[in-house]
Amino acid sequence: MSGSTARFDEFETVDWIHDGAKERRRQTEPQRHTEPRHQLLLRAYNAIESWVVVTLVGVLIGINTAIISIATEWLSDAKLGVCRSSWWLNEKFCCWEHKAGECTSWSTWDHAMGTDTVFLRYMAFVALGTVFATTCAWLVRVYAPLAAGSGLPEIKAILGGFVLRGFMGFSTLVMKSVGLALAVGSGLSVGKEGPAVHMGCCVGNVVSRNFARYRRSAARQREIVSAAAAAGVAVAFGAPVGGVMFSLEDLSSRFPRKTLWRSFFCALIATVSLQAMDPFRTGKLVMFQAAYDRDWHVFELVFFVIIGVFCGAYGGMCIRLNLKVAAFRKKHLAKWAVAEVAVLAAATTAVTYVNSYTREDMGELLSYLLQECKEGSKGWNNMCDASQASKVAWSLAAATVIRAVGTVLAYGCKVPCGIFVPSMAIGASFGRLVGTLAQMLHRAHPSWHMFAQCAPDTPCITPATYAFLGAAAAMCGVTKVTVSVVVIMYELTGALNFLVPTVIVVMIARIVGDMVVEGGISEQLILLNGLPFLDDMEDEVLDVPVAALMCRVDDVHVVREQGMVVDEVRRVVTTDVRGFPVVDDVGRVTGYVGCRALARAVADAGIDQSATIAFDQSVHRAGVLQLSALVDSSPVTVRPQTSAETVIEIFRKLGPRVILVTSEDDGQLEGLVTRKDILRHVRSQH
Repeated sequence: MSGSTARFDEFETVDWIHDGAKERRRQTEPQRHTEPRHQLLLRAYNAIESWVVVTLVGVLIGINTAIISIATEWLSDAKLGVCRSSWWLNEKFCCWEHKAGECTSWSTWDHAMGTDTVFLRYMAFVALGTVFATTCAWLVRVYAPLAAGSGLPEIKAILGGFVLRGFMGFSTLVMKSVGLALAVGSGLSVGKEGPAVHMGCCVGNVVSRNFARYRRSAARQREIVSAAAAAGVAVAFGAPVGGVMFSLEDLSSRFPRKTLWRSFFCALIATVSLQAMDPFRTGKLVMFQAAYDRDWHVFELVFFVIIGVFCGAYGGMCIRLNLKVAAFRKKHLAKWAVAEVAVLAAATTAVTYVNSYTREDMGELLSYLLQECKEGSKGWNNMCDASQASKVAWSLAAATVIRAVGTVLAYGCKVPCGIFVPSMAIGASFGRLVGTLAQMLHRAHPSWHMFAQCAPDTPCITPATYAFLGAAAAMCGVTKVTVSVVVIMYELTGALNFLVPTVIVVMIARIVGDMVVEGGISEQLILLNGLPFLDDMEDEVLDVPVAALMCRVDDVHVVREQGMVVDEVRRVVTTDVRGFPVVDDVGRVTGYVGCRALARAVADAGIDQSATIAFDQSVHRAGVLQLSALVDSSPVTVRPQTSAETVIEIFRKLGPRVILVTSEDDGQLEGLVTRKDILRHVRSQH
């Protein structure tokens, strides 16, 4: 099997038509046998149940995110030191009642051991980071291999109509949560925002499967998973509207109005729950929320364009290089996943400790980079000190390169990992660098014509806003998501006056990124890992009839309308297909029957193996097992000359698992085609 379709067999295809029909029957059946006075109560329960599920999902996502945030902060600080009075507190809470520089409860590791040695701090940072990352990789490999990675490519495939068993199960949720805190806290160049979507979907799946209505219907479960995905993004960025927009723009293949409303409600509940937990004790939903009260000038558009071009180029090159790393990892390092993570963590922490900007947790770093300079303050790490501007610029340039290389190497290793925040940190570092250089230029040449708009005695250029724009552009460059990025960044800052510059840098980053590579990182990983996803084929031109793609009748397992015995049917249902065309004695299609339903009916009947089975409802003879109720008498059929594009549209719009191909004259079965057949043909052409 070619690499581009390597994982097709792990996924089962959902038949949305069949699933919808079953759900409608379930809804109408109780009402037929219920007294009129009780029907109103039944409808009220059905209406309330969905909101109960969405509320539970939102609350649990918010709580889970808060716990992970607290654990991540503690692990990140644990690499640097320990709170002597209360070891379970991170540095911020250990020194909560002390002014900066006056806290005696928090000790670096060398001071805790009674010495004052920089090398000991360095070794503790590297050793603990390596231990955290290695522990994470081992736990994931042993207990939940599906928890590795970001999970976004698989979520897109699942929402597109495929099922991957165990991917959204309870064990995956637990290991994703534990592993994510360890991975981010270790210092690897990975983020928790992408995996937050996977964890949200796990919560949605685990909760909804406790309700029969959702357990039996894939369509209804997809509504909950879509809502949970939106809530996952919402709590990751503190942006409920942005979360819904991201789910709509990048994740969900189908997003009806009802799903939109429930997604917004779920995202709202999740963010309120996170706010109630207040994991940072700052009142902020995420660590790097910021606010700006200054405006921008027209001449700054030149610098904004530079930021957009760089971040678009970074996004495209990051995708290209990461795909090469992923291919190398699959080919040479598959058996050494834990060792690879250990080496990667040791190398990353050894390098990042040297630079004060990369030593910090990326969320905390973003909070520093996005903060405006207060008058009279030197800021964190002297970023606001004019005399240190040159040194700050060099440090930011080095941090940008270090984080970019680390992200390319780390994203996709066998730990829970995301790429959103690492990319935002890279973009923010570069943006702050550009802003610092622009500020230095203004200080050196304030009389230049381009600075004529600057008011006297007030700051003209705000480097923090450049960092903000760089973060937005870099996230767009990697994900190729535009509208939701703008909304998320607006919700993070409330900077309405910077809405136009944000749109400009995001669009430039998208255009430049598309010049380097088409599609975002998730779409490229879908192709590389061989995941089935049909909705990325909008630009594909298949100038072939469906007859060129179908599985021909000689290779198709069929069941006859009459004349089959139980033993024959039992042999047929042991094959690895999901259903069978039903044909009459001359090969004309009369219906389609599912494999599982057929196997269950034959097993429950408990009759002799030589007994006859009939799928024709007109047959009513003694000793014949009548199974016509299992047959879908109106399956989706097309003619052999039907274009492949038409078949793709049928799969997209109607969602059948299989389309039968019948002859024009007499309706005889000539073959069948599935979504996977279409995808195999398309990917074989690339």
